[in-house]
Amino acid sequence: MRNRRLLLQPLALLALALAVWLAVALGLVALALDEPERAQFIQLLGSRAALLVLAWALGGVATMAALLRWWVPRVSALPELAEQTRALVQASEPLQLKPHADAGRRPLIDAINQLAAQRDGLRGDVAAQVAQASASVRQERNRLAALMAELNQSVVVCNRDGRILLYNNRARMQFRALSYAPQLAGGAELIGIGRSIYAVFDQKLVEHALETVQQRLARGAQHPSAQFVTSTRGGQLLRVQMAPVTDAAPEAVAGAPELSGFLLMLDNITRSFEEQTVRDRLLYGLIEKSRASLASTQAAVEMLGYDDLEPAMHERFLAVLRDEAVTMKTHIDEVAHKSARNLHTRWPLEDIRGVEFVDVAAKQIEARCRLPVTVEAADAALWLRLDSFSMLQALTYLGERLVGEFEVRTLQLRLAPQGARAQLDLVWIGHAMSTETVMSWELDPMRIGGEASPMSVREVLDRHDAEMWFERDRVRHQAFFRFLLPLAGAQDELDMDMLQAVESRPEFFDFDLFGLAAGAGELDERPLAELTYTVFDTETTGLSPSGGDEIIQIGAARVVNGRLLRQEAFEQLVDPGRDIPAAGIPIHGITPDMVAGQPRIEEVLPAFHQYAQETVLVAHNAAFDMKFLQLLEQRTGLAFQQPVLDTLLLSAVVHPNQESHRLEAIAERFGVTVLGRHTALGDALVTAEVLIKLIPLLKDMGILTLGQARAAAQKTYYARLKY
Repeated sequence: MRNRRLLLQPLALLALALAVWLAVALGLVALALDEPERAQFIQLLGSRAALLVLAWALGGVATMAALLRWWVPRVSALPELAEQTRALVQASEPLQLKPHADAGRRPLIDAINQLAAQRDGLRGDVAAQVAQASASVRQERNRLAALMAELNQSVVVCNRDGRILLYNNRARMQFRALSYAPQLAGGAELIGIGRSIYAVFDQKLVEHALETVQQRLARGAQHPSAQFVTSTRGGQLLRVQMAPVTDAAPEAVAGAPELSGFLLMLDNITRSFEEQTVRDRLLYGLIEKSRASLASTQAAVEMLGYDDLEPAMHERFLAVLRDEAVTMKTHIDEVAHKSARNLHTRWPLEDIRGVEFVDVAAKQIEARCRLPVTVEAADAALWLRLDSFSMLQALTYLGERLVGEFEVRTLQLRLAPQGARAQLDLVWIGHAMSTETVMSWELDPMRIGGEASPMSVREVLDRHDAEMWFERDRVRHQAFFRFLLPLAGAQDELDMDMLQAVESRPEFFDFDLFGLAAGAGELDERPLAELTYTVFDTETTGLSPSGGDEIIQIGAARVVNGRLLRQEAFEQLVDPGRDIPAAGIPIHGITPDMVAGQPRIEEVLPAFHQYAQETVLVAHNAAFDMKFLQLLEQRTGLAFQQPVLDTLLLSAVVHPNQESHRLEAIAERFGVTVLGRHTALGDALVTAEVLIKLIPLLKDMGILTLGQARAAAQKTYYARLKY
């Protein structure tokens, strides 16, 4: 339709030219006649002028219809087909042009598809050769990624400018614990490929450590490193060890190795620092409390040394010595008790998901005791801090004694939160037991399967700073041992999504960023391929930002170095504080129940603002989404001032002859699979894939930089859209 509208104007000019030609022809005929004939001719034309005009109009319409029917489709098909062919050429995956109803286009489309198939075959052969040649390099990278993913220590690798180019699972979990809003962004606003490490650490502190490493490197140190301790915004203490990443190129060996980046190893020492502080206070308290007693004891001893001391005074000073000895013993016993308890609780404990521990315990007790063990449904979000081996031994030991001495025929395990602890019950139906029996089982050395253990249940409990007792539920006719176990601390909470099985190992590295410099110039002068993008989308209650509609979901993903980082996505439902119109629910699928209890936009937007920092914003029909963000500036105090690209406008730049620039139509042209349409994250991911396809096409048109892309987009017809 758009091509036909553009061609109507020249066709109208052609009809006008025919009218002028007819008028000129009639004028020439009139000039060739003598005066009487000319007058008669003009009179004849005048009386039939309406008929002539009607005949001309009908002839013009018939001519235009014929041209529109046969000529215009053939002429307009060429630019449209050329744009589709360019998209096919840039496709990284096999892609074919769709068959067309016009029989005239079919041979050309078939020929293009045949060439594309040959190209794809040759490309597959080349890819196979390249893959074979680079197999060893890829294997080394995968080994490094696998090793980094399984490390228990947080590791982050940065380039010289502090841009993150590699991190492991533990680092992602660590940064989530450091986040102000871990339930919203999951730490993604702090860590990510291409993000700056200075979002977490003070830049001057890191640069000072880096300067120390460089000095040691220049002096020829074999393993130069630096270490510092810093506090985070959340009040936690991190010990950071820095090691250099050097350029190992042969030309760099002659002098000092060139520093191309640095590696950071992070340890959260908040808990150990607190424990050390407690020990220091304990020792200081012992010293302070003992000083007065020692002074009194010393004075009493000196007085007892006098020969002329009266018997009453002698007895008095002896009483002082006895009292001070008792006082000092009390203080020392108190310190000894606390120290012993601290030694028990300092046994290395690990975080384990409560559901997993209970399942393992049930299977082990079943195997040892040869009886069924049921598990009551537990909270999947509950994490315990245990020495799982010794705790499993204690449960198995108690289960064996119940079966052997009380002939219990079935056992049950149930786990639930209880304040700041977790409550684990070993339940059976049958005999109750006396306090003396419980105490003897608790204090006796454990024997499991006939093998003796050096520990008792009490020692296992002391190791965990836990408690256990016996209870009886007379209503249910049940008896149970109840354990109060420690929960994983806030600074040690793990991201369950990171530890659960996934289909493939997430990619948390991009070594190509070693070669990119952050200070290469203003953003408008930077090449499009080198920029970092936050591609986002919003779902809203309606289509009127200024009319009171609100955001109900934000989804976003990053594109770094031409790669879509799906593992660093941002997705959050938002409570709009108003009704969601029923007409929109079938489109976006978000119901009032889904947003009930979700955070308001005033909580979500700061996390998204930090997530999008130092990136170029990208959206499809960005004017709509940006209008919502702009209207929120006054309420939240947050302004998104970075540059914005619109894939709708960029599509119109590279494909001006296409009839549709809807997201689905563009995705179909590029062979991009559309999943999760009309969800914020789903649309953001599709838009990101489209952006990656558009950048090479823009380059072919000579549009290389961000500034050139923005200028070209503003010249399109769709740039006039306002909300």
